[in-house]
Amino acid sequence: MDHPRTDEIRRKLRQVAKKHEFADVVDLRDRLDWDSIFEAATRRNRMLAPQIGSLRERYERTHPALVRIAFETDEPIGHAAGQYLSIRYGKRTRAYSVASSPNRDDTELCIRRVPDGRLSTRLCEELSVGDQLTVRGPNGHLLLEDVSKRDMAFLATGTGVAPMKSMIDYIFEQGRDEYRGEKRDVWLFLGAAWKDDLPYHAAFSELAAKHENFHYVPCLSREPWLTEWNGETEYIQDALLKYVDERALEDAAFGRHMATMLANSPATTVDARIDPHELEVYACGINAMVYSLETAVQRLGVPEQQIHCEGYG
Repeated sequence: MDHPRTDEIRRKLRQVAKKHEFADVVDLRDRLDWDSIFEAATRRNRMLAPQIGSLRERYERTHPALVRIAFETDEPIGHAAGQYLSIRYGKRTRAYSVASSPNRDDTELCIRRVPDGRLSTRLCEELSVGDQLTVRGPNGHLLLEDVSKRDMAFLATGTGVAPMKSMIDYIFEQGRDEYRGEKRDVWLFLGAAWKDDLPYHAAFSELAAKHENFHYVPCLSREPWLTEWNGETEYIQDALLKYVDERALEDAAFGRHMATMLANSPATTVDARIDPHELEVYACGINAMVYSLETAVQRLGVPEQQIHCEGYG
C-alpha cells in the first residue's frame, strides 16, 4: 500500500538545502551522501537534524513495506470482527489481525515489513498468487459491544488498524451505526509517520464521504517535513482530546498537557464532538500508545468497562 518516495524526497531535500545554503553537498544526479548532507545541514541549523534524519530513513526504506494480502480458505473461518489468525508460510508462523469484514467471502490481512522479521519480510517479498498458507484460528477478545446509544471511537497506529477496519466495515454493513432510529457517531483516529503509511487511507476517506456520522481523523507525525500536510500531527491520544466537547467536562480538572490539548482547535473540518461519558473506545497499537490512551480516556470519564484495548511490541 505504500510506494517509493525517493524522487519526492530528493526534490524536498534540494529545497531545504537551497533555503539553508548547503546545496553544494546535495547532488541530485548522483547517489546522496547522507552523512555529508546531515553534517552540512546541522552546521547551518541544528534544528534540521530531525527532518534530515527522518527523510533519510524514509528514503532508504525497503519497498514494499506495507502490503495487503487477500486469500480464500477451504472452509469458512467464521471470525468475528476484531479477531486474529495464526498464519503459517513456509516454516514460520505469526499472528495477524483480520482486516476484512466477517461478511466478505475472502479474508484480508494488512502486513508491515518488520526489519529482520521472521515472517513479514517473506510475505512482502515472496508471496504470490497461487501460493498456499496454513491458517489457524480465529482467536482474540477485541470484540464489538452490543449495539447501544453510545458513540464509538476507534484508535490505532499503523497496521493496528486492521481489526478496526474489520469492525468499522461490519458496523456499517450491518447498520450497527444506528440505535433505535438515531445515528451513532463513529470515529477513527489513525496514526502513522507518513501519509502512505496509513493503511486503507483511501477506503476510510471514501467511507467518511459516504456516511456523515463516520469521522476519519488521520494523524501524521513526519509528513509535514515532506509535503504541505495540514491535518493532525499529534499522537492519536492527543488528537482525540481536541475533538472532545468541553461542555461534557465542566468542573473537571486535568494535568497541564491534557488541559492544553483539550483547549486546542482541531486541524480538520470535522464539526462533530465527543462526549466521553457516552462513548465506547477500541484501541490497537504499540503498548505505550495503548497505555497512554487508556489512561487519558479514563480521566475524561469514559467508563472502564467501555474501553477495549489490544497492545503489542
